[in-house]
Amino acid sequence: MDGPIAVGETVADVSATLVRPDGTATDVALDDLVAERPVLLSFYTLDFSPDCIDEWCSFRDFDWFASGDHVQVVGCSKSSAGLHRRFIDYLDLSFPLYTDPDLAVSDAFGVTYRTLGITRRSRRSCFFLDSDLTVRYRWLGEHWLDPTRDTPPVSEIHDAIVEELDVSDPETFGF
Repeated sequence: MDGPIAVGETVADVSATLVRPDGTATDVALDDLVAERPVLLSFYTLDFSPDCIDEWCSFRDFDWFASGDHVQVVGCSKSSAGLHRRFIDYLDLSFPLYTDPDLAVSDAFGVTYRTLGITRRSRRSCFFLDSDLTVRYRWLGEHWLDPTRDTPPVSEIHDAIVEELDVSDPETFGF
């Protein structure tokens, strides 16, 4: 792929091990997840890195995403299932996390790159997918040195999803 998948394009269905908040880990196709409800797939570097902790705390603390009524948030990184379990427990996350050690999921979205030309990793990015695996919104890290250093703008992502789904915020949102 010549770069990240664009809004309006359909991503290929990929499968990977998904670690759920209850600790279970099973191979789950992305197509199966979007069949339940739209998915916000967030690529990040590794569990327990300081910027990733900040990112996942932002998603966790943003009540609208935590409700899970309109969209399901799913993370994806190179971390192992065991590390994902510890990360989920440590941060008390209600979101499942894909393990992507060979970066096959990252490759499908066109966000794999080499840090300083050496280490392969996922560019920090978020993709909002509908039931047809069509990208309805995307955010890409643009840090000049390392695109894994950017943190997704959770409020901006929320607003884009609200607009895309045509849903209104609860009256108590943000308080």
